[in-house]
Amino acid sequence: MRNVFLAFFAMFLAVSGYGQSPDGFLPNGVEFQPLFNGKDLSGWDGDPRLWSVQDGVIRGETTTEKVAKGNTFLVWKGEPIRDFAIRLTFRCNASNNSGIQYRSKHITSQDAPNPWVVRGYQHELRNEVTLPNVSGFIYDEGGKRGRLCLAGEKAIWTAEGKKVLANLFKPTEFQQLFRLDDWNDVMIFAKGNNFQHYLNNQLVLDFSDNDPKLTLAEGIIALQLHAGKPMWVEFKNIELATWANK
Repeated sequence: MRNVFLAFFAMFLAVSGYGQSPDGFLPNGVEFQPLFNGKDLSGWDGDPRLWSVQDGVIRGETTTEKVAKGNTFLVWKGEPIRDFAIRLTFRCNASNNSGIQYRSKHITSQDAPNPWVVRGYQHELRNEVTLPNVSGFIYDEGGKRGRLCLAGEKAIWTAEGKKVLANLFKPTEFQQLFRLDDWNDVMIFAKGNNFQHYLNNQLVLDFSDNDPKLTLAEGIIALQLHAGKPMWVEFKNIELATWANK
């Protein structure tokens, strides 16, 4: 069954013009640039109680003693971006969830108990293999729309709501794709109002946000630590490519 799925996926890529290699997504002359130096949190801003660099990777961790006061984020200090591709490798435990924020807004307030608050699109990160609560879906962090598109869906969102156009894989195929309790590779490709999520070089989500009032055209990147049960998440090999809208 897995061989059949991979053959179908390869055929889809050939027909659609996409390639499995992340470099194949980039316009001519555009290259990935590192966002993390592997040594410290230069270029990032987050709660120093909860974020650190250990053994060459970014680690976010909450404990019973060090609690997150609401969802908190490690915010990249770069300028807001529009069209981009970001790729990274992550792992986390199963007690809670994490995420990658993009096209998001940093909400700051001197009076807020947690100054590292971000609102916008979130690529969900989880250490689970049972759909729909898996890595890859898009969540409207801080918004009212909730789960915009689930892993395995090709969907659009208009002023009338969400419409699923196709299913990209079966639940058993995700179980074979995701590396439980191990490192997994993620890539997010954003162009215009279309977003594609890749897990271990395979397409797991294709979403177009066509709501004229709610679509997010640009924003920042951030990494999430979820409030609630103690958890940890780690990131490495974080790279970003951006280009002007065509």
